[in-house]
Amino acid sequence: MTTAGSESRPTRQQEPCRTREVLDIVGDKWSLLVVRNLSQGPLRFTELKRAIDGISQRMLTVTLRSLERDGILTRTVRNVMPPHVSYELTPMGKTLRQATAPLLEWSITHLTHIDAARATYDARPDTSPT
Repeated sequence: MTTAGSESRPTRQQEPCRTREVLDIVGDKWSLLVVRNLSQGPLRFTELKRAIDGISQRMLTVTLRSLERDGILTRTVRNVMPPHVSYELTPMGKTLRQATAPLLEWSITHLTHIDAARATYDARPDTSPT
């Protein structure tokens, strides 16, 4: 309960729970791929769609809106015919790219090892956890 003149601030115990909101961004594969692709500069929607293999138009739209809402990127509309919409990382988005770059590089480096481990696991006769 807050009283007049007091601020409503999260306690130390509540702050780790709020970090889940940030981890939702970092843990979302599409968000990280959008951020990675925007690291070299602004791109249009169709350029992002072509660059991110497997993302649907709807998922790209949802991801871009979410990242814009979180302050990770900006959306710029130029009033020309047809309208020109581009997306660009904000300064905070650039720091997210710097923070997640090692994770993406690790993923690329170890993908073949992960594929091999999965194949070995899937070939086992019984994979039930009993």
